[in-house]
Amino acid sequence: MLNFKGIKQNYHILLLLLILNILPQNFQALSGSCVIIKCRFEIEEKHDINLVPESAATGLWLKDGDKTNEHLVFHSTDHKSNHFNGKITGNLLEKNCTTVFYNVSSKHTGRYYFRIESGGLKYVYTVNTSTINEVLEGSSVSLRCSAETLCSSPPPTLTWSSTPRIPLSESSRLEELISDLNFTATHRQHRVTFTCTITYQLQDENKTAQDNITLHVQYSPKNTSVSVLPSSSVLEGRSVTLTCSSDANPAVLNYTWSREGEGQMEQLQTGHTLTFDRIDLKHRGWYHCTAQNQHGTQNSSVMLDIQCEYLLLYISAHDICFTKCIYIYIYIYIQWHAKVWEPLAESVKL
Repeated sequence: MLNFKGIKQNYHILLLLLILNILPQNFQALSGSCVIIKCRFEIEEKHDINLVPESAATGLWLKDGDKTNEHLVFHSTDHKSNHFNGKITGNLLEKNCTTVFYNVSSKHTGRYYFRIESGGLKYVYTVNTSTINEVLEGSSVSLRCSAETLCSSPPPTLTWSSTPRIPLSESSRLEELISDLNFTATHRQHRVTFTCTITYQLQDENKTAQDNITLHVQYSPKNTSVSVLPSSSVLEGRSVTLTCSSDANPAVLNYTWSREGEGQMEQLQTGHTLTFDRIDLKHRGWYHCTAQNQHGTQNSSVMLDIQCEYLLLYISAHDICFTKCIYIYIYIYIQWHAKVWEPLAESVKL
């Protein structure tokens, strides 16, 4: 199915396709000229036996409806039924239904359906989609911009935008000009819009038309990072929240937290955040977040430095702090000295 507009437009046809050659949804044509409809079809394998020379495959075009007896405007073999002057130039036995219509006018404007008849096979194609599948980072991508040449004018010129440093190749075939962009997809090209512009020379003036396609690239997690609130250096007893974030397409499926201790990794929990309501000295150490989607993983780490709750003495050594432990040390020191000096005092008194 396609929409065909043919009255007020002064330019021809723009097709922008990603890898697949499909039936476009819309045509714009110059009144009085010809229009070439690039068309292919697919059928179930069990019906392939009907596409043989002796089956006399026939192509039909229906306008503004899919009922043959009411909407037929073109028949590839029964020309008496034709309301439009045209010809199927594609090989129907090879599932190519490319068609040319001549002397386009306002009566051609409408919605079209293609029908294939061959042997026992009869099928009307009423659904068409130009949905572009996402591509995986690292895979090869081919973007093609093609322009049909007008029957009575010089060939158009094609230009691309949003394509820095991407080499392009151009070629021309009978009644068609093609410009290809071939590159390896990266995550930086996700949601980048590529625009192709066609310029026609018509009656001493230039007419342009353009179409675009937005590339969607799937990729593993990138730029994974861990943030800590209020800080990665915090007093014991306080609340601490670790938050993991990452850029991925599709989005990260899960975040996994682990802690490094005594040469081993201790698995903690899954989730976007890791929270300690009341942090303790035993929580000091390296914490790792792993972001994962179906295409891979990426890690990020942070060091939690827990400061003592009561700070009695500061010294320059970074990894030492004196706390309530000092009270215990002083108490033991005094008790030990008391036991040493008490007998000496008694001996002097005698």
